Order: sequence, then C-alpha cells, then structure tokens
Amino acid sequence: MTKEFFNVRTVLFDLDGTLADTAPDLADALNNVRDMHGLNPMSFDVIRPIVSHGANALIYLGFELEPGDEGFDAIRKQLLDSYRENIANKTRLFPGMEKVLDKIESNGLNWGVVTNKPSWLTEPLLRELNLHQRAVCIVSGDTTSKRKPDPEPMLFACQMAGSHSDECLYIGDAERDIEAGRRAGMKTLTALFGYIGDHDKPDLWGADGMIDQPEEILNWLGQQVA
Repeated sequence: MTKEFFNVRTVLFDLDGTLADTAPDLADALNNVRDMHGLNPMSFDVIRPIVSHGANALIYLGFELEPGDEGFDAIRKQLLDSYRENIANKTRLFPGMEKVLDKIESNGLNWGVVTNKPSWLTEPLLRELNLHQRAVCIVSGDTTSKRKPDPEPMLFACQMAGSHSDECLYIGDAERDIEAGRRAGMKTLTALFGYIGDHDKPDLWGADGMIDQPEEILNWLGQQVA
C-alpha cells in the first residue's frame, strides 16, 4: 500500500513520457529524416527509450552525430521541422491520464507542465491536446535560464502555480526529472510507464515512489482527490 502526500496543492508533470506518449511522432520524425538520407527506418522499440533525452540523443541514435560534428546542425533542423509539422499525429495522453487531470481539477488542486522541450514545440503540442488552457503553468526548456536537472524551472513553476515547493508533486520518467524535483524540495514520483531504458535504474533515483500507470497518482494524493 502506498503512503499518501497530505499537503499537495499542485501536481507538475514532465511532458514526453509522463503526461503524453509523444514517442510515436518523434520516432516517425527521426525515421523520416533517415529516409531523406537514404537510411532504413529504425525500430520503434529502439527509439522509444531515447525520446525523453531530447533531440540530440535521437540524432546520435539515428546518425551517430553529436553537437559540433559536421552535418549535425542540418540534421537537427530537419528532425525538428519534421516533428513540428506532425507534432500530434499519433501523440495522446497516456491511458488513465485524463481521469487523473479531471480528478485533480475537480478537487480544487491545479496542475502544470515542466519540460526540457523548447517552447516552440511544447506550446503547440499542448494546444493540439487541448491542455494549454487547463495547465496552471507551462515551463519549457527555454523558459528559464537553466533546465532540468537544475531546480530553477521547478521553482519558477511553483511561483506560477501559487504553491510552495513542498506543496508540489513532480512526476517524471527520467533521472533528471527526479533530481530537479528533489533539489527544488518537491515530492517526486517516477513514471515507470514512460521512456525508461534497459540500462536505467529508477529504483536508485531517490523518488518518493514509483508508479506503473497514471491512475496510481490518485492513490498517492489520497483524500485530497477523494
């Protein structure tokens, strides 16, 4: 049986791999660019665990190029342009997440997003998912001067939500998410349904708990979302 958090006022989510299943569209974008360069498509199962690590990690996976390498910038532009043009073709909230958001809202709590995704991709995606007006805060990778795992974007989200950090719960699927939440003084949960690779060790990240599906968030919130 899980313990409960008794004073949470704001629930904050990572975007890719926690709030929404964005991997299918990102995988299509990567394979579209590989096709442009005469390469065969990569398996979705290979791409999926890399999605939470951002565009640079996808480019390394697909082309073995890193920032500073010849051709990296051109491929990065092609990847992001392809993704932006098809940003919500297949992306959906994870099953059960809509119920979680509804319960949070109906019980007088609020929720928001803190992601390392740049705002020019975050905001149109949330609009396509009809979430833009519901979120009390949307903090993207370029909203503050630093990104996760630094706590700065987390603390900025607290200010926007009108909550103290110890009144916030942050949920993510990467070690940087849990580190950022902990450094900000928030409660944290690891989303095991997200983009966690075979070599990741989420049990060592130091989160307050781990969840296998979104609706388990409600168990941790306990009587606050009765």
